[in-house]
Amino acid sequence: GLALAAAAVVVLILALREELHGFVDRLDERDIKALARFAVIALAILPFLPDEPFGPYDAWNASTLWWVVILVTGFSFAGYIANRIFGARHGTIATAVIGGVYSSTAVTQSLSQRLGSSERSGAEPAGIALASAVMYFRVLLLVAVLATSLLVEFTLLLFPAIIVGLAAGWWLYRRAPTAAGPAPPGNPIALVPALTFLVFLAVAAVAARWAEARFGQDGIAVLLLIMGSLDVDAAIVTAGNLPPGAISAKLAALALGGTILAN
Repeated sequence: GLALAAAAVVVLILALREELHGFVDRLDERDIKALARFAVIALAILPFLPDEPFGPYDAWNASTLWWVVILVTGFSFAGYIANRIFGARHGTIATAVIGGVYSSTAVTQSLSQRLGSSERSGAEPAGIALASAVMYFRVLLLVAVLATSLLVEFTLLLFPAIIVGLAAGWWLYRRAPTAAGPAPPGNPIALVPALTFLVFLAVAAVAARWAEARFGQDGIAVLLLIMGSLDVDAAIVTAGNLPPGAISAKLAALALGGTILAN
């Protein structure tokens, strides 16, 4: 069975060789190195990590923590590659929308710099609004995957912001001329930031269990708000890893909504 599966995959790769060559031709040396780093993150480490709780309050699970790192960095990397392929060819709006998938902050910074320079095309305000609206969808997707119990309450909380962001972006887009897209924000895949994110998740997991034991759900909500102001993804992961009933879905949704307000 393994031999047949491997043969089928090899035949598929050979059949798609022209498409694969075209894909690689669109990438530069930094992109290829980033792809290699992500391969190490996703394939070379996970199989050797234990899948059992340990540490203070049994808050850590090495396999689960690393899966989260793979998910978040992979999501960001997919958005970056899509931006590299499509953004530059389809203008500022495409760069903003795709870039918002992995970093609305980086897109806002990049487009704001263009607004203050002679390269201004007129589409930057629309790009910033749409990147922020896409960020809401990205956060909703992460909540759906990592903190499913909060999805309904969180969706109701974000719905007005999504509508306003999309409406503002569309209105600005209709008024903006088409122009070549700016360079995408920097590559999001690097080993040091991934390891830093892992350490932040580990500390947050222990802090959440401590806050639950010491202050109850109010303490958890404050912790999620503070933590999410530094990293929204980490706050979502921490909320999803809490024991059932540790905090009400409504209160957790409010705390995560505050992190987006800070963003």
